[in-house]
Parts: sequence; structure tokens; C-alpha cells
Amino acid sequence: MLELDFVVEGIEPARFAAAPTLNFAVQICQGNAPPLAIHSIQLQCQLRIECVRRGYTASEQGKLRDLFGAPERWRHTLHSMLWTHVTKVIPAFDTARTTVTLPVPSSYDFTVAATKYFDGLEGGSVPLSLLFSGSVFYRDARGALAVEPISWNCEQSVDLPVTTWRELMNRYYPDTVWLQLQRDCFERLHHYKRAGGYVDFDRALDALLEQCPAITPVSQTLSGEESM
Repeated sequence: MLELDFVVEGIEPARFAAAPTLNFAVQICQGNAPPLAIHSIQLQCQLRIECVRRGYTASEQGKLRDLFGAPERWRHTLHSMLWTHVTKVIPAFDTARTTVTLPVPSSYDFTVAATKYFDGLEGGSVPLSLLFSGSVFYRDARGALAVEPISWNCEQSVDLPVTTWRELMNRYYPDTVWLQLQRDCFERLHHYKRAGGYVDFDRALDALLEQCPAITPVSQTLSGEESM
């Protein structure tokens, strides 16, 4: 029986990619001695954010209200959330271990819960769980071709530094943020921009916000609350 284990050795932004991507360096280890000849692995990975595995400052609690509500409710609303699924075909190897790159696309769309979560953190790391599954094609000890599923108990916990995620987004969207609007709202904003002669949407929004009464940031209203 084939025995495999997965270990995440590091995470870094992809240098050359069409969209924001984090490269996870994953070491695949064989527990068989001598190691069997692996023909290929159809690898699947579910990535989950383990929100309860870290603490939050009052400022972070304010930024994460959209996701989890008021901090006093977090004991009921703070829970693990799905980030994404990725798949990769691992080529042949016949050694006890090999290291592969698992590319994980990352969105900067603020309608996506994971983006709201990452952006709401001011430091530290994001606790992740990687759940591996898929199929392994190999030659057994008798030299016969065989296939086995990867057990769902192949799981790896890893911490993604918040600075790594911010570095990635700053590389693709320097000093900018994506804002999704409904069509009718965008048309009204566009009309306001043209009518006011503003050179870009930033200036138009600044003008609109200046007309609003001062609003105390949510983070300041929580300054008296204890961090979780």
C-alpha cells in the first residue's frame, strides 16, 4: 500500500503570472521503503481559512464586521471558511520525496469573503488548512501498475503571513483597490463625474464624501473592547 505525506515548505508570490497567484512549495514524502515509482499524481487540494486559530485587535474586529458581525457575537459567527480549490498533475518521480509548486490563484474582489478577511488583517498570519485528495498512479512492489486514492486525512496546517498576501496584491494592484458597483449606481457616479468635470473617479468620490457629515471609523468605536 502506498503511503504519502504532504508538507508545505514555503509560500511566496508568483513572479510571472497573468493574475495574482501564491506559489505553495509542497514536499511529497513516501513512507514506503524502498520508494515506489510514481507515474503521476492527480492532486486536488482544498484550502480553508481557520479563523478561530488567531486573535484579533479591536481595529481588525471593526474591519471584519461585514463577515462576522459585532465582536460580541463572534463566539457563534467566527468559524472556518473555504478559501478555494486547486488541482495539479504531479509528474513522475521515484525518490523518497519531491517538492512541487502548487499555484493558488488569489482574488482582489471585495465581494469574495476571503478577500475581505485577508484585507481586514493588519499583521500576523492567516491560519490555513490544506486538505489533499486525488489519485496516485504508480508501480507496486511487484512492478505492476496500480492506482490508489489519496486519503482525506492527508491534511497540512500552515500560516500564510499577511505581509505575503499584501506584497502579492501590491505587485498587481499598486496603491489601488477593486470596487464593484451595480450598473445603475455606476452610471449615476459616471454622470456626476462628467457633470462636475472631475478628472477621475477618485476625485468624484472625494467630492461626494466631503459633502457627508464626519463619520467615526468603526475601529475607533471598538477601542474600549478587548481583543479576542
